[in-house]
Amino acid sequence: MKEKSTCGAPAQDCAFRTTIGGQALIEGILMRGPKKQAIVVRNQEGELEIQEEDLKLVKDRHPVLGWPFIRGIINFLDSLIKGVKALMWSAEFYPEEEETEPSRFEKWLEQHFGTEALMKWVIGVAVAAGIAFAVALFIILPTLGTSALLYFFPSAPMWVRNLLEGIIKLVIFFIYLILCSRLKDIHRTFQYHGAEHKTIFCYERGLPLTVENARTMPRHHPRCGTSFLFVVIVIAVLASCVVFALPGVRDVATNPIVRILLHLVLLPIVVAVTYELNRFIGRHDNPLTRFLSAPGMWMQNFTTFEPDDSMLEVAIRALNLVLPEEKGADAW
Repeated sequence: MKEKSTCGAPAQDCAFRTTIGGQALIEGILMRGPKKQAIVVRNQEGELEIQEEDLKLVKDRHPVLGWPFIRGIINFLDSLIKGVKALMWSAEFYPEEEETEPSRFEKWLEQHFGTEALMKWVIGVAVAAGIAFAVALFIILPTLGTSALLYFFPSAPMWVRNLLEGIIKLVIFFIYLILCSRLKDIHRTFQYHGAEHKTIFCYERGLPLTVENARTMPRHHPRCGTSFLFVVIVIAVLASCVVFALPGVRDVATNPIVRILLHLVLLPIVVAVTYELNRFIGRHDNPLTRFLSAPGMWMQNFTTFEPDDSMLEVAIRALNLVLPEEKGADAW
């Protein structure tokens, strides 16, 4: 007998694709719906800590920022900032054994501008540091590494340089994910990542949001952030192959400093294009979209792990808090 879904029909007959997404945190999950965001964290006593907020979308104040190819950059930065804030909030329930003394600058900032300004400063530094780390790891390091290797082969054609640089980026990305997944604390976070995916799958298939139903769902999801990052790297490689081959660019692109600057100029364009591509894949299910999402799905073997029931409870609670009042308002 087929299991009935929340719409009263067999699950597969009322399945859909939701725009709701999430992020794994320290012993918790952030869920973001069309109108609300919720963070649910299990504290050290086993109780659930909850933070809810109504989303104030910048495109509502400035509609131009919601246009295609512009919205991707804005949404990426907004998600990055909100993600860092949520991660810091979840970390408050698991403090370090030895708390460090605030620096003089932090004390001065708090005395003159208050705790809120200090928090904004910390979040700003964390976001900037994260972007700088990504740029150093996936732009500067591969570019300098390729230049060092090709120093001994100065006559190598541009396509060889572009291909080698792309391979180095992908290798760094793979190694980074594998090493992170082997850390104990990160492994638990990736279990929460799996709980997020399973819960969203359960909801998309129209099944009641219970631990029993979510437990049977796949942990790999085609609209995962891991897939987004992978596609960013691939699009960046393809974009550099085209741009660096243009007349007038080809000659100067052999200089590593110029290549780094060109990569930085292309980065917002790459993010914008990747966002629109992911939206296209999210709206469609056909052989082409399944082929395009396959590499990202495979990479989730390193970023999602099977959660336990307590993690699924956290994910279900977070998802329930952001479900829209109007049924279907979150559909792609």
